Amino acid sequence: MTELLDETLSIEIATRIKSNAKNCFDNACKAALSTEGAIYVQGFLAAPGAPYKPIEYGWIEIGDRIVDPTFPHLAKSAGDIHYFPAHRLSVKKLKAILDESKEDYPEDDPLPVYGNQPYEYYGDLMLGGKDYQNAYDLALAKCKELNQPKRKDAN
Repeated sequence: MTELLDETLSIEIATRIKSNAKNCFDNACKAALSTEGAIYVQGFLAAPGAPYKPIEYGWIEIGDRIVDPTFPHLAKSAGDIHYFPAHRLSVKKLKAILDESKEDYPEDDPLPVYGNQPYEYYGDLMLGGKDYQNAYDLALAKCKELNQPKRKDAN
């Protein structure tokens, strides 16, 4: 079971950083860099409805709370969203990776941050090791559970 989303703090931080609907990784990065005690997290999101499969996703954690600066754009209730972390980075580590990426690959977007090689490629999903595969498998199972066909009663 995943921790629950802190809806109030998610909306507060989304407003403060002026989050956008298009890039959860940028939103999570901005939130992590501007929020005391935040950890940047990448993984997968599972929710009922389309696209009926796990979504590669980024958010932050503050203590044991999930804070999602993209939440206001999802059009879903907090109780319907499930987070499956695969990769956590401290703000210090995130800054170092961003700086290195800008220096080594200035034309490429540094986010999302992928794990160390060797890693496997999961179709159009994240590059990562076993942690990514485990998070994806858990999220996939949750998507299947949430999107079960409705049974008609035999009345």
